[in-house]
Amino acid sequence: MHMKTKYTMFRRNGIYYSQDSATGQQKSLRTRDEADALQLLNARNEAHRQPVLNLHLARAYLTASDPAFVERTWQTVMAQLQARGKDSSRERYASVFKSPSFDGLRNKKLLETTADDFFAVFKENKVAITYFLKRLHNFALNLGWIALPIVAPYLWPKYEPKDRRGITLDEHQNVLAKEKQAEWKLYLELLWETGAAQSDAANFKAEDIDWQTRTISYFRQKTGSLAQFTISQKLETVLSHLPTTGPLFPNLSTWSESDRASRFRRRCHKAGVTGVTLHCYRYAWAERAKVVGMPERFAQAALGHNSKAIHRAYAKKAVIIAPSLEDYEKKAAALQPAVTA
Repeated sequence: MHMKTKYTMFRRNGIYYSQDSATGQQKSLRTRDEADALQLLNARNEAHRQPVLNLHLARAYLTASDPAFVERTWQTVMAQLQARGKDSSRERYASVFKSPSFDGLRNKKLLETTADDFFAVFKENKVAITYFLKRLHNFALNLGWIALPIVAPYLWPKYEPKDRRGITLDEHQNVLAKEKQAEWKLYLELLWETGAAQSDAANFKAEDIDWQTRTISYFRQKTGSLAQFTISQKLETVLSHLPTTGPLFPNLSTWSESDRASRFRRRCHKAGVTGVTLHCYRYAWAERAKVVGMPERFAQAALGHNSKAIHRAYAKKAVIIAPSLEDYEKKAAALQPAVTA
């Protein structure tokens, strides 16, 4: 197996130098003795040769078992990963992997990737990019496309997720005041009254509504779990302005999740509202439910079982101030049957 010599040697002003045949970089060998210079040069070439030889041997073995193995790039892994799961997940992967943060890895062959390639991404200190890079790495590992972890688990950056909150009533009203499109105003009102996830709400259909029982039932796109809740008077007012057949939001239902999020972000900016997203309507509903004392099982039924918004709100969010015991005693006394003489 022939490999091009990495370093060559030349002499300048009596001093011997090595030159990298790939980059042209020159470095002094710090000797005038030709024998010593040759020994140093051979040592450098041997140090470079062994890893390259190991890589060539690995290529030969792997090509025999899987011809595509040595040619796979991280773009191949990205394409495979974003072809899986629900539409919302595919859309999210496709959007994230377009980021310039992945450009350094995109066309890099898996077999030639080192930890330094990943550390270069870590330096950008972008939480979301690191999160999806880890998914990408683990996906390739699970597929057997990389034999060992490129970065050990304990070397991945640690981060604390942001403490999310619900949108307040004042913020909601301020955003509504800046919203001019009727469909969007009704959409935001529906989010406030139902706590539905933005994609679920945008895809509500008139057929999801049962006016006889005054309930709305639907299966969540993210988890597939059933969500059911009673139609309140305020929600009835909102629904009365929406179509009675087909999609409740004919236009919004055709938008992508990211496009709806971007538009809401712009409206928030105009309204002077910061730190919230469309998903904050879901947190707000869960927090309001806890404040008024709605049992967790009812809140779960309304938002869908295994809802993270409910778990978060009922675990540590929404401070509840207990009423006085006197208030309860008065209510109890009022419920006692009157004593007849």
